[in-house]
Amino acid sequence: MKGKIFLPICCVALTQVACTGGTKKKQVTKPNIIYILADDLGLGDLGCYGQQKIETPNLDQLARNGMRFTNHYSGQAVSAPSRCVLLTGLHTGHAYIRGNDEVDSRGNVWSHEAMLADSSLEGQRPVPANTVMIPRKLKEGGYTTACIGKWGLGYPGSESTPNKMGFDFFYGYNCQRQAHTYYPPFLYRNECREYLNNKLLAPGTKLDPKADPKSEASYAKYTQAQFAPDLMFQEIQKFVDRSKDEPFALFWTNPMPHVPLQAPEKWVKYYVDKFGDEAPYTGNQGYFPCRYPHATYAAMISYWDEQIGQLIQQLKDLGIYENTIIIFTSDNGPTFNGGSDSSFFDSARPFKSEAGWGKASLREGGIRVPMIASWPGHIPEGTTSDLLCAFWDMMPTMCELAGVAAPATDGISIVPTLLGEEQKQQHDYLYWEYPEAGGQKAVRMGNWKAFVRNIRKGGRKVELYDLATDSREQHDVAEQHPEIVEQVLEIFRKEHVDAEIKAFNLPVW
Repeated sequence: MKGKIFLPICCVALTQVACTGGTKKKQVTKPNIIYILADDLGLGDLGCYGQQKIETPNLDQLARNGMRFTNHYSGQAVSAPSRCVLLTGLHTGHAYIRGNDEVDSRGNVWSHEAMLADSSLEGQRPVPANTVMIPRKLKEGGYTTACIGKWGLGYPGSESTPNKMGFDFFYGYNCQRQAHTYYPPFLYRNECREYLNNKLLAPGTKLDPKADPKSEASYAKYTQAQFAPDLMFQEIQKFVDRSKDEPFALFWTNPMPHVPLQAPEKWVKYYVDKFGDEAPYTGNQGYFPCRYPHATYAAMISYWDEQIGQLIQQLKDLGIYENTIIIFTSDNGPTFNGGSDSSFFDSARPFKSEAGWGKASLREGGIRVPMIASWPGHIPEGTTSDLLCAFWDMMPTMCELAGVAAPATDGISIVPTLLGEEQKQQHDYLYWEYPEAGGQKAVRMGNWKAFVRNIRKGGRKVELYDLATDSREQHDVAEQHPEIVEQVLEIFRKEHVDAEIKAFNLPVW
């Protein structure tokens, strides 16, 4: 069966005030919305958040032109559930998808050869057909919607493909596992496979037995004819061009900088010159080997930053930049495998970046992510917000901006903050539960961060950290603050609803 992938797209409408003859008249505009979602990008991977080695001039300029958030959180510590939270506005105590789920009862879902032959083995667990996602609500506001990049919330032919969830157009990877190569044999255009001029090279393919790991020639087979991020960006430019005369919402969900380490030669050479020679990655931690792992990771981010600059220039050339809100963020913190080296780049800065502290962890480094928002003339330039906010706030935010009624969610609209106004409605706390990595729960409440690990192994101890003085979560002060621990336990009980998927369930407490 054939499927396609769509990611959430957000629409926006702004209430403006115009003065006519001394009276105020409300006018509603519908700005275009571009929501850019990175994959495994750490809070500290951008120059505007303190990165010292990787150059991101276009995102840094976007931050100077708009607002940079310092207390923004992803929906989950890994990809699929984080996207489910984003698109539905329900945190992981309520969301249908709470962990990555490949539905391996279907067959050999980890075989790329099998998936190439049988598309029904692709993709992740779908959400129910009646799930209300952002694009469905925004279409009520008259928006044309598109998702270009990675989906991960339903396999081809299921009830939960991007088109069926409200996206008018989708191009990219339906399946997260397919995105483990940037030179795939096919991508999806809406519900159908579109075969590329690439041969299947299964992720995990090692160097040839007699290959010299220090020779660039040994890595030639990992570069093929068509680079998926190039193709996806071409579709983005086409979508923007054909949608320029009406309100549109675009979710750009490029898998970068998720491993494997693959990037255009121009950018890799740039960073080889900058960093100097380095030890190769030979594939012992999965994905593909890479001759210059540090240079290639940096190249992936700078390559994408360059594309973002090109998109902004396109908006200006079309005369629609002033009426476009751009939001950039990441689905979770930095990773620990596939040749990546988050410690080298201090990718979760100022938090710990090592394995167990970034992706796949509810530590700050795993869920505190960058968010930049820019909208000329509306979002104040060069500003920083410490508002406590998260992915589940995007549904009510987008609905308010689009002028449509939001469904019941766990979120709040952050439109007032975006417009530089007083944010009267704020979160008392944020809550997560994560059924993988031994089972974890976390709460952010004021400056307090509560964390529980190894729940599936009987772990029940609530660790408590004061982020104001201990941002790296090194000094557990739970014994000194039993009253805060009791508040956290009450939040655990209040915010958890048993998951419909048994494997996602954790004890209430």
